[in-house]
Amino acid sequence: MKYCTRFALIAVEKGFITAEQGTAALTEQLGDDLAHKEHRLIGQILFEKAWITPTQIDLVLRQLFRKAS
Repeated sequence: MKYCTRFALIAVEKGFITAEQGTAALTEQLGDDLAHKEHRLIGQILFEKAWITPTQIDLVLRQLFRKAS
């Protein structure tokens, strides 16, 4: 499975989260997947920890999809 770090990178670049928070969310996502738990998106993990708002998630996703085009 390929893990996409772009969401966390964009969120850090925009100043919404710290690099440490992004790393923690990615580590948690990978740990959940390796434990065969339900897959959670990075934005969901960051939101559950109250590190990012829904508005900020939307802004990151807009930039992410703009870059993918």
